[in-house]
Amino acid sequence: MYSIPRNAFIAKVLVPVLYGCETKSAIHAAHSIAGEENVLLTGFIYVPEGQSLSTAALDARRLRKTLKQLYKVKRGDKWAQVNVSHNPWADLVNVVKREDIDLLLLEWPCHFSSLQVSVAEVLSQAPCNIAIVNKHIGANIKNVLLPIRGGPYAELGLRIALSIRNSNNAKVSSLHLFSRNSTREQDIAFKGVDRVLKKLPEITREEIVTDDPANAIFEAAQKYDLLIMGASARPMEEVPSIGPVVEKIMLESRNGVIVVKTKLPYAVNPASEEASQAAISVLVDKWFAENTFHANEFADLKYLLALKQKQNLTISLALPALNEEETVGRVIRTIKNVLMLRVPLLDEIVLIDSNSTDRTRQIAEKIGVPVHIHQNMLPQHGVRKGKGEALWKSLYCTSGDIIIWIDTDIVNIHPRFVYGLIGPLLLRPEIDFIKGFYRRPLKVGNKMQAGSGGRVTELTARPLLNLFYPELSGMVQPLSGEYGGRRKVLEQLPFFSGYGVEIGLMIDMLEKFGLGSIGQVDLLERVHHNQPLEALGKMSFAIIQAVIRKLEIKYGQSILENINKTMKMIRYEQDRFFLDIEEIAEGERPPMIEIPEYQQR
Repeated sequence: MYSIPRNAFIAKVLVPVLYGCETKSAIHAAHSIAGEENVLLTGFIYVPEGQSLSTAALDARRLRKTLKQLYKVKRGDKWAQVNVSHNPWADLVNVVKREDIDLLLLEWPCHFSSLQVSVAEVLSQAPCNIAIVNKHIGANIKNVLLPIRGGPYAELGLRIALSIRNSNNAKVSSLHLFSRNSTREQDIAFKGVDRVLKKLPEITREEIVTDDPANAIFEAAQKYDLLIMGASARPMEEVPSIGPVVEKIMLESRNGVIVVKTKLPYAVNPASEEASQAAISVLVDKWFAENTFHANEFADLKYLLALKQKQNLTISLALPALNEEETVGRVIRTIKNVLMLRVPLLDEIVLIDSNSTDRTRQIAEKIGVPVHIHQNMLPQHGVRKGKGEALWKSLYCTSGDIIIWIDTDIVNIHPRFVYGLIGPLLLRPEIDFIKGFYRRPLKVGNKMQAGSGGRVTELTARPLLNLFYPELSGMVQPLSGEYGGRRKVLEQLPFFSGYGVEIGLMIDMLEKFGLGSIGQVDLLERVHHNQPLEALGKMSFAIIQAVIRKLEIKYGQSILENINKTMKMIRYEQDRFFLDIEEIAEGERPPMIEIPEYQQR
């Protein structure tokens, strides 16, 4: 079963508790970052070489007592563990690996002397992400300053700042410093972080022009409870260091300071744009945690109906179909009986048929659902084939404030495929577009192949999104056929007529309305028929065209010529094979709001 991570930023923190070292500041920081339940406190006692470890028995007993007092929740003897060693740093590294720790918190300078390790050794041998704190961090952090230029540690600093914001309801401000001889536009390393910060309105932004960064940061930090900084980023071959600026602030500040360093060594120039691109994952992780839902959250249909009525909304379900006589009847009856007759969550259901040659339309009409053949709608604007064309025209023949689309080939149809999509739109007014995802055991002949499928998603769609639209990399199934949104938004978007419709809509939602306007919901399991490999090849070809088209618009450059929109298919006949050319031109319809007939309606 898929589960949403409880903490999108830092999941598990370790604070070493050392005999004779108070550790209060590190524990305050750990609780603020991950919550008390996700903090592991483990004791360490150093015994010099040549001295028997048994001499530390009394100290170990005292330290276990201290650990039990520090834990407010009883966790058993495992959590009162004390390690006695000639090499406590090596023991600590083993605990990090065994417990799968995300962040190791060390208090400076006490932890380093007690662990018999230098700052340089810790930074160069980091077994996980590292945070070094001074002794001035309190339990009640209300405002945080994050000086952030870019570089390899910007992502970790952002994660920690946002974690503290979530747990303490603290205010977070970013601080960007640039010299008098440069501008923000010339600061290459800041570009990636700047892109992320623009999409995090909860972070207040400050900028300072200065040629003395240490004093500028020191003065700015006086207004904050906590300062979060990255250690000095150096090429792999150089000895790691927290850097002179950070060291000065750690020594002189009377407020809390956290210095961060990621686990992995950095292989590129820390001042390059690439060094700050990893920060985009903070944005994606935050979105994933906050905007990923589960259909079971919305199983209370009366509650959804109350939300709908309170917001005075109407909801339409449009069903695109092409030769689905085997499944369309059960799909319509299941949804209509539960979501219209039993609980009037839906105001209308319509079938948008793509000129089926089987009994699809007759079955729908017999159940009492209006049927539209999309090729016969708005003929004055031309006739195109494709599912995207049907979805675009469904805006014209429906009336709901919210429009939901589900495919009509779902074998295991359940009302959750609809109410799971409706729920987030009713619960969160800022979400304008919702996408379903699910496990996909596929029916091949009479057999089920659990876990197969999704080849176009994993081999085409997700790589393209990660390359060109990394903000969308958290979408579990960007090509799923179950999705919907608010009419006031959908009518402003262009629609690709074919297979590119899903990815095109998502990209336009991101570019026009921002990542926060998109949500996704787990619809559990979906059973449908597999498609042959040739059909998947055509789908991939169309999706690539759609993404390139969006890139052309974004950057104002033409990439594709008409000749690039035909695909040579390899055909097999008995003892021979040959090439056959098939046109797969992914045409795009304008926003429906621009169509005169729609405006009149």
